[in-house]
Amino acid sequence: MSKHRITFRKILPPIIITTCLACTSIPISQDDRLLAQEKGSITTPQDQTILNSKIQAERLREQARTLYQAKQYPEALKSLEQALQIYRSLKDRSNEAKILINLGQVYRSLKDSAKAIAYYQQALEIAIQIADLQSQSNVLNSLGNVYNFLGQKQKAIEFYQQSLAIAEQTSESVCANLPKDKSCIVIRDIQRNSLNGLGNVHNSLGQYQKAIDFYQQSLAIAKQMGKRQWESLALGNLGNTYDSIGQHQKAIELFHQSLAIARQISDRDGEGTILLSLGNAYNSLGKYQEAINFYQQSLVIAKQLRDQKSVGSALGNLGSTYNSLGQYQKAIEFFQQSLVIDQKLGDRQGEGITLGNLGNAYYYLGQYQKAIEFYQQSLAIAQQTNNRHSTAIWLNNLGNVHNSLGQYQKALDFYQKSLEITKQIGDLKGEGKLLGNLGNAYYYLQQYPKAIQFYQQSLASAKQIGDRQNEGAWLNNLGVAYHYQKQYLKAIEFYQQSLNIYQEIGDREGLGSVLTNLGSAYTISRQYPKALNYYYQALATVQQIGDRYGESATLKNLGYLFTAQQQPELAILFYKRSINISESIRKDIRGLPKTAQQSYLETVADGYKRLADLLIKQGRVMEALQVIDLLKFQELEDYLKNIKGSDRSAQGVRLLEPEKAISDKLLAVSFENSKEINRQLANKIQQLPKSEINKVPDYLQKIPQGTALLYPLILGDRIEIILFSPNTTPISRTVKISQKELENLVIDFRAALLDASNEDVKKPAAQLYKLLIKPIETELVQAKATTILYAPDGQLRYIPIAALYDGKQWLAEKYRISNLIAYSLFDFSTQPKNSPNILAGAFGGKSGERKFGQTALPATVKEIQAIANSFQNSVTLTEENFSRQAIESKFKNHNILHLATHAEFNTGTPDNSFIIFGNGDKIRLNEITDWQIPNIDLIVLSACQTGVGKLGDGVEILGFGYQVQKAGAKNAIASLWSVNDEGTQALMEAFYRELKKGDITPTEALNRAQVTLIKSPKYNHPNYWSAFFAIGNGL
Repeated sequence: MSKHRITFRKILPPIIITTCLACTSIPISQDDRLLAQEKGSITTPQDQTILNSKIQAERLREQARTLYQAKQYPEALKSLEQALQIYRSLKDRSNEAKILINLGQVYRSLKDSAKAIAYYQQALEIAIQIADLQSQSNVLNSLGNVYNFLGQKQKAIEFYQQSLAIAEQTSESVCANLPKDKSCIVIRDIQRNSLNGLGNVHNSLGQYQKAIDFYQQSLAIAKQMGKRQWESLALGNLGNTYDSIGQHQKAIELFHQSLAIARQISDRDGEGTILLSLGNAYNSLGKYQEAINFYQQSLVIAKQLRDQKSVGSALGNLGSTYNSLGQYQKAIEFFQQSLVIDQKLGDRQGEGITLGNLGNAYYYLGQYQKAIEFYQQSLAIAQQTNNRHSTAIWLNNLGNVHNSLGQYQKALDFYQKSLEITKQIGDLKGEGKLLGNLGNAYYYLQQYPKAIQFYQQSLASAKQIGDRQNEGAWLNNLGVAYHYQKQYLKAIEFYQQSLNIYQEIGDREGLGSVLTNLGSAYTISRQYPKALNYYYQALATVQQIGDRYGESATLKNLGYLFTAQQQPELAILFYKRSINISESIRKDIRGLPKTAQQSYLETVADGYKRLADLLIKQGRVMEALQVIDLLKFQELEDYLKNIKGSDRSAQGVRLLEPEKAISDKLLAVSFENSKEINRQLANKIQQLPKSEINKVPDYLQKIPQGTALLYPLILGDRIEIILFSPNTTPISRTVKISQKELENLVIDFRAALLDASNEDVKKPAAQLYKLLIKPIETELVQAKATTILYAPDGQLRYIPIAALYDGKQWLAEKYRISNLIAYSLFDFSTQPKNSPNILAGAFGGKSGERKFGQTALPATVKEIQAIANSFQNSVTLTEENFSRQAIESKFKNHNILHLATHAEFNTGTPDNSFIIFGNGDKIRLNEITDWQIPNIDLIVLSACQTGVGKLGDGVEILGFGYQVQKAGAKNAIASLWSVNDEGTQALMEAFYRELKKGDITPTEALNRAQVTLIKSPKYNHPNYWSAFFAIGNGL
């Protein structure tokens, strides 16, 4: 089954973080003609005094205007406050109102909305009292700007409408005879500002046609008055709206018109803003390099103008584009620079948006806990500033994180809260997106009819507001939902509609997604020629936009298609190409693809398994072993999300010479000629020497004598067991067993292991020995193996092969066993045996009590004290003194870290797995790599609660081993289930007793300790001795 790509349309903060195009400041200076008239009518000293006061006030206002334009807001406030006092002493109510408006404007620029509103309200009261319609309209427009900024959209609309009504009424009389008079220009300026304000609000609410109508009226005024700057602003606003509805080319045309005017009139500020908007449009088109170029130009202008706010905007937009490119670390760097500026300027709204953008980057990196922390900070700022629009955004994004964590009910709760707000504020676009996200949550809950209901509602919303891009997205998601319900014709119908829209608006990212889905639908419908055609179109599209994730997924789908056509050699080649792209991406640590490709039908890891299966069937076992080894990385990627492969894994799977010859010509393979090409390729591969097909990588040739690699692979109807030992070619043995039968056997064996009183434990132990070891028993003997490096697959990770039973002996009595993450991560050189220098911590507590939600572990204190008594220079920390900070501060002085505390490795996400310290601190699984511990030879987790939660595929165990090794530790010992205190103490005492003898590896010491317990009368049940397993270099 090929992979579906479901497109998420999330309510994210706007990429462009600029001041509103319509919200230009009202000039602070006034016409001085009245002062000149007064100067000519002076008759008394008192008149002269009054005139002098007015001149002083006007100079202060002019001074404030200059300071305001230079963005020296505190200094501008001082000048305005002095001018205000003068006008009040003169009882000049008209100019008092105007100064109050100016003060409100400055406080608005300082993002102090409460003070801005207070000054505007004072000005409005005066303007009404003296019947100054112009000031009334002006201040009402300014109040609309503030409430729009606060996200109180309906209130903003009310103020804008009041302002517009007065401005229209006033302009009729003022402009009737003197259309170019300054008074006419001022009132028309207020009129078009109110129109732009109304356009902005309706644009943000998704009411795009209304927004366009208002902007068009504003543009008409600009042209009528011959005001080029006004025209540039109106064209830019129209461009923003067309960009919002997916008409990106039309938006670009309008932006270029706006940009040309800004350059003609030397409006550098406006030029910078339009360059940002052009960047946004190209970002939406998936033309990220073009977007970056425009943002960089805008950044240069902002720096030249010393406009810190615009510098922060450009940096934020650059961060968002690198997010789109999947370069999340680079995005984070830009966001952090932007955040510093927001905080320096005291721009709380900007700070909230930037924090949210950081949350987005960490979300795509799969670092969900960090994403939640940033979203919660953004949400707190939105709530503190009473910005309901932003509140809805961050609630939605918190829903997205919990959706990705598999916490669907939590996700639904966040989505519902966000939806309620968007409905209250009339945000149609936001409402449509929320309905779609609710559909996504139900999709992942596999409640497809309910998902379809929400998708249909979100589709209707997108159609209503003319949002073509999201219309295409929800049509695609409807197709996915019907696809999963096996209603393929209906799915194809929706995909086709989505395809038509994406082609119309030029959305190449969406195009790649829906073309892949069409190929998938036609593949499962066995319409292979059509499927091949759509996959090739998808491949060309994702290659054009540099979507390496999409390229890998599409190549994998082609692999499945040729498998379905029984053309295995071509299928293998497509799968290899897919995997090699995945591995090259992983080396860069770019995190998750932004398109959030996801499927319940098939994961990326299934592609690795399918390739391994094909290779084994063709007798190409060495290549299969390479693929299975790389599969471990992909499983870790699916779980931990930010895995960086090694130089070895980045090489991917080797292409044989005949494969290389046609690798670059794959798009020439058609349905008609594929059978012949496959036959020719198979013949050429069969003619290769066996030594070429089974060529062993150089680093694997270094495996020491007496060591064997054991790799089981669980497939649907069988297990393939691959064994490799020095100076041989790998072998594969097939064991027929259904996945359900194997799962039941694992559950039965585990149940017997967990019950120390169960005397029938040898029965399932023998059954599993017959499945996993018996088929390779002879080869192990021939290899004279003493050590098995074991890389379990799936649920086999939950059982210790040390406890398999051959009818006479446990496997632990025959072999030393160390669990392996992947051989391509392994250093096959023999490790130096350093003298133990132990740092130990104990959770402690009193018997029967609970600490920090966990059962107390009083025996752990005795356990670490016994270690301290045996090894000089040991350091022990207990209970409150056993903190994360205390442990981390002492790392560098020790080579063994013994943690006698609760550790849980649970299914789900890394956030669900943790180690707890004696003071309640926790370190989560995905944080372990923060520990830089290259000097640590061994980490031991010994407490009785160490273990796993419910059975899954065991990747959390694999994840623990990987994270420890990535942090620098060479080996780890943990347990698969809880062992009572006495059993743990007995094993640990035996383990450290062996370790103290010197010249021994942790794996060998653990093996000897296990054999010691096997021979003891009290602890010979495998419950006691087999729970603990070693991970790492056991050589």
